[in-house]
Amino acid sequence: MKIGVVSLGLIGGSIFKKLSKVINANGLYAVTKNESTIIKAKKYSPNISNDLNYIKDCDVIFTACPINKTIEILDKLEEIVSDECIVLDCASVKEFVMQKKRRYKFIGSHPMAGTEFSGFDYSFESLYEGAKWVLTPADNVVETDIYKVKKIIEMMGAKTIITTAKEHDEAVALISHLPLLIAQSLFYGIKDNKLACQLASSGFRDMTRLALSNLEMAQDMRLYNEKNIDIAIQKLINSINLLKNTKDLEIFADIKNTRSKMYSVEGKNIFNPIQD
Repeated sequence: MKIGVVSLGLIGGSIFKKLSKVINANGLYAVTKNESTIIKAKKYSPNISNDLNYIKDCDVIFTACPINKTIEILDKLEEIVSDECIVLDCASVKEFVMQKKRRYKFIGSHPMAGTEFSGFDYSFESLYEGAKWVLTPADNVVETDIYKVKKIIEMMGAKTIITTAKEHDEAVALISHLPLLIAQSLFYGIKDNKLACQLASSGFRDMTRLALSNLEMAQDMRLYNEKNIDIAIQKLINSINLLKNTKDLEIFADIKNTRSKMYSVEGKNIFNPIQD
């Protein structure tokens, strides 16, 4: 089986580096426009090119380009790959990529992992260890296609979750896109207060880590999932007003206990700060 990766930034680079450890390097292909990345990536596999046609014979292809370039790449792949090729995108918004029917086997996907950094130099093979990986298969995808993809994702250490594009976008607005906007807003609110900037410590640092995120990605999230982010913002406002005015400490205790259980297994904290 031949596996291809389009775009070797943080997400694609981490897929590429991990797969180079678990499959035969001769079966791993990649395409990137960055000439310096091509040189660096050859350490992991010799099959690197800046030409998308280079991966036309691959059986499975992961596209990990920015959200705003995803449709363009998916359209180009439709011109060169076989009908039986399985193509997955890695965009953090799914409804817009699932609207068009594809000639090939298309599975919308979103690895729920990342860091505030970007580029091949910041990618690493363990990024997906313990992460969730969402799949939103198109209608022409069969069980054997999903099984093949799940096995590849499991080799990278992630666990697949199958859902619809609509449900995915609603959920990530709450737990990924809104937190990014909050981090940016928190920092924007204190940047002109010199004393606040001087006093800010680990709590504020951790709360605003996502403000360091790739600017293109942050903008794309807001543009491509705006409706769900607006709904998430209103839910946040409602929660803030409720908690600000309540005298019921049991609500806060329930929040604390639920949060603790969410990131623990058998009492051990497994929170991984790089998973968003």
